[in-house]
Amino acid sequence: MSKGAYVGRFIAVTGAAALALTGCSGAQETGGGTADGDAAEGGEVTIEFSQWWEPELPDGEFRALMDQFEEENPGITVELLSGPYASTKEQVVAGAAAGTMSDVVGLDGAWVSDFAQQGAIADLSALMEEVGYDDSELASQVQIDGATYMIPVVNFVYPMFTNDTLLAEAGVTAPPATRTEFAEAAAAVTTGDTYGWVLPLSLEAPNGIQNDVMSWVWASGGSMLEDGQPALVDNPDVASATEFVQGMWEDGVIAPGSFTMKEQDKVEEFTNGRVGMMIDSLAHVNLIRESNPDLQFSISAIPAEDGYEDERGIPYASWGIGVAENSEHQEEAFKLVEFLMSESVNSELSSIANAFPGNVGSVPDFVEEDELFGTAFEIYQSGFPANEFTGLPVAEQLMRDFGEEFQRALDGQQSMEDALAAAQTKWEQEF
Repeated sequence: MSKGAYVGRFIAVTGAAALALTGCSGAQETGGGTADGDAAEGGEVTIEFSQWWEPELPDGEFRALMDQFEEENPGITVELLSGPYASTKEQVVAGAAAGTMSDVVGLDGAWVSDFAQQGAIADLSALMEEVGYDDSELASQVQIDGATYMIPVVNFVYPMFTNDTLLAEAGVTAPPATRTEFAEAAAAVTTGDTYGWVLPLSLEAPNGIQNDVMSWVWASGGSMLEDGQPALVDNPDVASATEFVQGMWEDGVIAPGSFTMKEQDKVEEFTNGRVGMMIDSLAHVNLIRESNPDLQFSISAIPAEDGYEDERGIPYASWGIGVAENSEHQEEAFKLVEFLMSESVNSELSSIANAFPGNVGSVPDFVEEDELFGTAFEIYQSGFPANEFTGLPVAEQLMRDFGEEFQRALDGQQSMEDALAAAQTKWEQEF
């Protein structure tokens, strides 16, 4: 696999990225810095960077990059505000509402439209023009009405993870490639102490609808939209996928606690060997390896409908970055953005994160050095990135609306057909 082929493929598929988050307080200033944060005139400026990335990277790696930035930019100090995805999300939403967002924020593409409408995040197009930044090196930008509000720093695919030991003990010799094979493997693994699949459906953090439910639609080339509008009713692709998940639920092969389970809970269940399969981000591979070095696991494409042989959609998400509108140090904040998007630093970050880079010239080491990620890249090459929630208005609310009706169907309070109709009505009101 050539590096040139890798970069070409990446440019071709990253048009507008998506899945990540942030939040919290405002900038600090010490040593006589001005309100404009002019560190060049002798002021010491501290910029806050709120994200969930640091805990998902090897210990000390992200802080080391910040130390490098500080060395290259005397007078600017970076204070990292790090936490799990869910708690960081709560902080960034609160910060957006209160006007106390950190200077630099990690962003999920699903939130960009809302934050831009709130006036919480800065127009990066204007900032780039102001500082004379050449954006031709960026693989993609997330824009609202022609203005950039988020730059995808690194991008992750969401393949299927399988616990090789549990599957082998259950007599499953290879990761399932079709829905029928998946259902059979899940049933074989389920014993009462272990379960076949884990499905997070928390309404508080409803991205399970995106990553763990709609991914079954996209994996078979389907769509939840038609001409950019909701298309949940009379849609055989959506009906087939949701009925498949419902069948798994009724068969009792899904780990208990789905209705309140969040993404980090899903990862914990898999890491501790309690479930055989999950759909998850490559961002968590380091976390899984560090938490349980003895766990033998593989990744593969999300199973498709039986008989489907075309390209498979694979969910993806980005660690996006933005600058707070309330920041008094936007110029210094953008220096950090520019640093992370530089070719060498972006190559290093994508390598340690096991992700695809956001700089068109960057190439991560793992493509050829790590067999697991080589497999991920092959999955990525053979399919197409799919995340229809990216850039939609109130994207998280759309997930929550769907999740509410989906839970009621799984709980036996309504049919799945009625659940899709109710979710369609809610979505149409939001669009």
